[in-house]
Amino acid sequence: MMSSKNTPTRTKILQASLELLEAGQGAEVRMSDIAKRAGISRQALYLHFATRTELLVETTLFVDDLKGADKRLAPSRAAKTGIERLEAFVEAWGGYMPEIYGVGRPMMAMMDTDEEAAKAWNQRMWDVREGCEAAIKALKADQTLSPVYSVNQATDLLWTLLSVRSWEQLTQQCGWSQKKYIKSMKTLAHNTFVVAGTNLSQGKSK
Repeated sequence: MMSSKNTPTRTKILQASLELLEAGQGAEVRMSDIAKRAGISRQALYLHFATRTELLVETTLFVDDLKGADKRLAPSRAAKTGIERLEAFVEAWGGYMPEIYGVGRPMMAMMDTDEEAAKAWNQRMWDVREGCEAAIKALKADQTLSPVYSVNQATDLLWTLLSVRSWEQLTQQCGWSQKKYIKSMKTLAHNTFVVAGTNLSQGKSK
């Protein structure tokens, strides 16, 4: 969620950063550019964000707040079984990627040449891995996790399947609809991580 420390000036900075990232399509966004867009001095900008990495991370969190990320994840967090949690997480994150793609695409494009952008984006994607891990651990607790994988292996694989790059290739390059993407990922996740022959109704309540 957006930090409670967000003053009007801080919010203005985050909005400026978001607008420049979305407009830049991979061009480096400098602190001076953001300060100018926000109508403040660079010195004032650094009073709110000590580093560019911090600002980029906070910009992605700002998007989360604008798009209601916590509300989207609520069904997954409230799920009573591991299978329900897995399916709800796939649907929530799969449906959220189009919302974050506007800021994600330019940050991914900058990663090879911009260490701070890479650090910021990787930090946020690590948060996604934590969501994957929670779903896999819920399966493990229900004894419905396939014995083929350890918790760490299953988490790594689910994280990879649900990466923004994979979503981008399937929807932007292969032309899949969001509906087809989410349905396919749910099926793939279930077939990969859930003990064979287990259906949604068989998950144990916690």
